[in-house]
Amino acid sequence: MEITSIVALIIAAALLFYIVGIYNRLVSLKNRNENAFAQIEVQLKRRHDLIPNLVETARGYLKHERETLEAVTRARNIAINDLKAAASNPASASAIDNLGRAESALTGALGRFNAVMEAYPDLKADQNMMALNEELSSTENKVAFARQAFNDCVTSYNIYKQRFPPVLLAGFFGHRADGRLLEFADSETIQAAPRIEF
Repeated sequence: MEITSIVALIIAAALLFYIVGIYNRLVSLKNRNENAFAQIEVQLKRRHDLIPNLVETARGYLKHERETLEAVTRARNIAINDLKAAASNPASASAIDNLGRAESALTGALGRFNAVMEAYPDLKADQNMMALNEELSSTENKVAFARQAFNDCVTSYNIYKQRFPPVLLAGFFGHRADGRLLEFADSETIQAAPRIEF
């Protein structure tokens, strides 16, 4: 009788430790996910902060292109609001989707801005504009790397939650919804400027 009790106690302890391990792994993956989003947030804020300087530098040259400048500013403001919403709840699929759409729209507006800028050689040669474009390009690369790291974390988190046996316990521990990948529209397509040949 004692051996049966000891074996049952050992099995119960092993099961408890296994469940605690699943809980700790879920918490760890969730925190990595949130940290990865925080890295995207830093880079997107930097991108958003550069845009007013870009617009202000171009304003003197692009007097007849007010619509283009306003479109960039509008897209930036929408992206800032959607970033705040996503930052408050990175696990929200709709917030991540809205952020992806807003950032794609901003990228499109910047692509149109760059296409217009091509018609103004003095603006392209302006030292401030060149420095801002270089900084923006560097920030875009950092955003891409941060987004890839975030998507990798989300994928790992989702895979772990969907595997057996964690799938049985994830909902019970508050890890119900699967994370959403942050996707932007293809920047190559958005930023493609029309070619003019003489």
